[in-house]
Amino acid sequence: MITITLPDGSQRQFDHPVSVLDVASDIGPGLAKAALAGKVDGKMVDTSYTVDTDAELAIVTARDEEGLEVIRHSTAHLLAQAVKRLFPDAQVTIGPVIDDGFYYDFSYPPGFSEDDLEKIEAEMARIAKEALPVKRQEMGRDEAVEFFSQMGEKYKAEIIADIPSDETLSLYGQGDFIDLCRGPHVPDTGKLKAFKLTKLAGAYWRGNSDNEMLQRIYGTAWGTPKELKAHLHRLEEAAKRDHRRLGTQLDLFHMQEEAPGMVFWHDHGWRIWQEVESYMRGRLRKEGYQEIKTPQIIDRSLWEKSGHWDKFREHMFTTESENRTYAVKPMNCPGGVQVFNRNLHSYRDLPLRIAEFGSCHRNEPSGALHGLMRVRNFTQDDAHIFCTEDQIAEEVARSHDLVESIYRDFGFDEIIVRLSTRPEQRVGDDAIWDKAEAALEAVLNDKGVNWELQPGEGAFYGPKIEYSLKDCLDRVWQCGTMQVDFSMPDRLGAYYIDESSERVVPVMLHRAILGSMERFIGILIEQYAGAMPVWLSPLQAVVMNITDRQADYCEKVTKTLESQGFRVESDLRNEKIGFKIRERSLQKVPYLLVIGDREVENGAVAVRQRDGTDLGAMPLEQFCALLKEQVDARSTGLEKNTE
Repeated sequence: MITITLPDGSQRQFDHPVSVLDVASDIGPGLAKAALAGKVDGKMVDTSYTVDTDAELAIVTARDEEGLEVIRHSTAHLLAQAVKRLFPDAQVTIGPVIDDGFYYDFSYPPGFSEDDLEKIEAEMARIAKEALPVKRQEMGRDEAVEFFSQMGEKYKAEIIADIPSDETLSLYGQGDFIDLCRGPHVPDTGKLKAFKLTKLAGAYWRGNSDNEMLQRIYGTAWGTPKELKAHLHRLEEAAKRDHRRLGTQLDLFHMQEEAPGMVFWHDHGWRIWQEVESYMRGRLRKEGYQEIKTPQIIDRSLWEKSGHWDKFREHMFTTESENRTYAVKPMNCPGGVQVFNRNLHSYRDLPLRIAEFGSCHRNEPSGALHGLMRVRNFTQDDAHIFCTEDQIAEEVARSHDLVESIYRDFGFDEIIVRLSTRPEQRVGDDAIWDKAEAALEAVLNDKGVNWELQPGEGAFYGPKIEYSLKDCLDRVWQCGTMQVDFSMPDRLGAYYIDESSERVVPVMLHRAILGSMERFIGILIEQYAGAMPVWLSPLQAVVMNITDRQADYCEKVTKTLESQGFRVESDLRNEKIGFKIRERSLQKVPYLLVIGDREVENGAVAVRQRDGTDLGAMPLEQFCALLKEQVDARSTGLEKNTE
């Protein structure tokens, strides 16, 4: 008898070997119809896989994360088959699963067009309706090389030739198409009901710029049409919120080829930057941080001492002068240690919190650059806390509270926290690692934080906590970090004098909250679709006249608001008031103050919001109080009434 144990602990027995699909059918026809794959003793397999010994089995459906991966992998094969039917001369290369979808790279010198994507997608739908059975077969390495070579698929043959000769390979066929793949795959193409091709891109064969440029077709696939529709809606929303488009529309910043990966900030964008930096600086002062500024270019010798030259050299920009090699700093840590080292410190001076809005440069690959989200020049809101081992927990707790409070002020309530522990290659003895990891874990537990463990993902010098934000489109952005460093202070000669008048190397906590200022502002722009909260908005109000008779009063209102520290301007152009309102609403100015003869007579302003809400006329003093309340409270919305 064969005993199959299911995830709920129940068991089913069979007097003969059974396939995964057989077990699903035994449980019920509904499950058999939904089954996409199985997990036998933790290993993913096809539904045709035969179980001939006692085993634990889970039936995988589209509701499971593993099921979605099977769907997406199978849809990549569906794409390749459709391309081969429509473009027989195209050669297939690789087609992996990625977040929310898949891609497949093809060699096709004539090139695909956007119109071709529609044709390919239609062909995919036809193949799916054919419900072609997907069958697995095995083949030796050399046989597989010969097989694909005879098919004319030289790229596939090249991939297989790099596999050890004694390895048995699996191939999956559906109709007239066959491909190399580990699997598993759906039982038949009819299971693929919700997919969409999204874009074309270029990609070098095997990621090497010396090789041929291939064409990459991206797509997304889901378990149901409803899920696909929801995902496409999210993509549409993401496109509307794209910070690059809004950066141009709202005149916030631009980037150009002469300075790849570096930002040209315009007046309104720089106002946002200044507000973010000013807010952060104020919070840090209250937390007892000193603020420093260190050089942009530092001699190579310091980077060698810190260890960055060996580990990070390929990402560093360098320059030479008077027979000396300098590096443009890729991170701020070594500079912070130099400031610490300039004075003699007692244990009574610790913890010493040193902050820096440090401008860094990293030579990122040009293909990885993406607006404000991935740049070569960025400013890090760094801090380095020098403390004793016994102070680690308290400092981490203080920083955690600060991180949560700051994220809430920017409108982010959902924070994902991960604890990364010791990697295989590390410095420091296990006793210190035990203490540091225990301290970080204790802080998170004491705070009641739901956190995820990332074993082995810590830095070589110490464990770390990572803070990620989830935005309004459920996208996750890793921003903050708290890293425990046992290595760099020692390498760079940092020490303090303890109670026994002995020199002791301090622990160094690397702490960032926003991370890259550029990236965080990009996240804010997309979170609010450019309609920034009042306290962050480049312009908080615009005063506009209906006729020239109100011009003097408009200027008076503008000066009154400016004198109270608000960012405001007047719009006295000889344009119709409807035109002005529409234009300023598109610029996402929070409040539009319309001035007519009645407002002049009553010393009032007629208040409209950027979303079209009319708050009516109110005394100027009342509007000033409303605006001040929102700025002081760092409200993330607009006032909805005048009470």
